[in-house]
Amino acid sequence: MKFPESILIARTDRIGDVVLSLPVAAVIKKHSPSTRVAFLLNNYTRPLAEGNPYIDEIISLSGKNGKPRLLRNIKQLKKGWLFSGSRFGASIAAYPTFKIALILFLSGVGIRIGTAYRWYSFLFNRKIRDHRKFGERHELEFNIRLLRKLGIEEKINEKNALFGITPASGIPEKVRTGLILLGISFSKPIVIVHPGSGGSSIDLPAGKLKRVLKLISGEEIDIIISGTRSEKELCSSLVVNKNIINRAGEYDLQELIALINMGDVIIANSTGPIHIAAALGKYVIGFYPKIAACSAQRWGPYTEKKLIFNPEIECSGCTRAQCARLNCMESISEDAIAAGIIKTLHKLESEKRS
Repeated sequence: MKFPESILIARTDRIGDVVLSLPVAAVIKKHSPSTRVAFLLNNYTRPLAEGNPYIDEIISLSGKNGKPRLLRNIKQLKKGWLFSGSRFGASIAAYPTFKIALILFLSGVGIRIGTAYRWYSFLFNRKIRDHRKFGERHELEFNIRLLRKLGIEEKINEKNALFGITPASGIPEKVRTGLILLGISFSKPIVIVHPGSGGSSIDLPAGKLKRVLKLISGEEIDIIISGTRSEKELCSSLVVNKNIINRAGEYDLQELIALINMGDVIIANSTGPIHIAAALGKYVIGFYPKIAACSAQRWGPYTEKKLIFNPEIECSGCTRAQCARLNCMESISEDAIAAGIIKTLHKLESEKRS
C-alpha cells in the first residue's frame, strides 16, 4: 500500500484530548518522514500544535456558537496544502463527531479513518473497532491504534511517546518577568497547582487540597495557583500563606504552556494542564476516580514521572452517581498526598545534584 502524501488529523475537542493526540503526528513522521501532517483543531487549542516539529500545518475549525460551519470547513480542506494544492490523501478522526465525519467525507478525503460504532460511521471507509468508554487502554494508545488502518503498528509507551509541544517564542520571557515582579526568585523549586477540571472528571475536594497546601507550605518552595477566570474564587481559597501566588485568569494557553514549562512539579485533577506538564517532561501529581471512563488508566498523564492518587474506599462498578453518593475522592489521604509531594521534590533535588 502506498502511504498517503498528506494526512489530516482531526481533534476538535479540549486541551487534554489534543495533547494526547499529538504523538500520532510523531509516529507518522517516524514511519514516513516525507508525509505532510496537518491538524484540524479548535482555534483556542492551536498553541499546543504551533512550533511542533512533527506538524506541517494547523487548520482552525471554523465555527459559530460552538458548532462547526459545514461549507466553510469543507472549503478550507478542499484548498489542501498551500504549497502543493492537493487534497489530503487520508484523514484520522480522533474525535469523531457527526459534523467532523461529514466534513471529511464531503471534502473528498480519500482515506477516512474513524470509529465503527456511531450511526454515522458509514462516512468513514476505514473503521476502527475500539470501545473507548470501557477504559481498557490509555486515550493516547487508542489514538495511535488508529494508524493501524494505514499499516502502522507502533508500540507506544510512556518512554517513547513524542508530543512536540514547544513554548512560543518570547512568551517564556514575558511570563518569567511577571513572576519575578511578584516575588518569584526562581531560586527554589516551583510547584504549580491547577485545582479545576471543567467538569470532565471527579475532582479532589478543594478543602482537602487546601489542607495539603498547608502541610507542604513550610517547604522551601514557591507555589503558583493556575486556573481560568471562572476559577478565580476557587483558586483564591487555596492561598494559605505568602508563599502561594494565585494567577488564575492571568494566562492564555501560550502563557500557561510557558508557565508549566518553568515549573518543577505540577499538581492537578484530570485536566488539560496535567497532560501539558507530562508532555513537557515535568513531575506530575494527579487525582483520579475509579470510574472506568474517567480513570487514570484511560486519562492519566502519559509519563513515568507521575504519582496518581485514587479513592481509598473499596467499591466496584463505579459511576459518577455512586462516586458522589460515597464521596469517594474525600477518602484520599491528604497526609499521603503531602508526603508524595515532598518525596517528589526530594527526588527532583537529588536529580539536579547528580
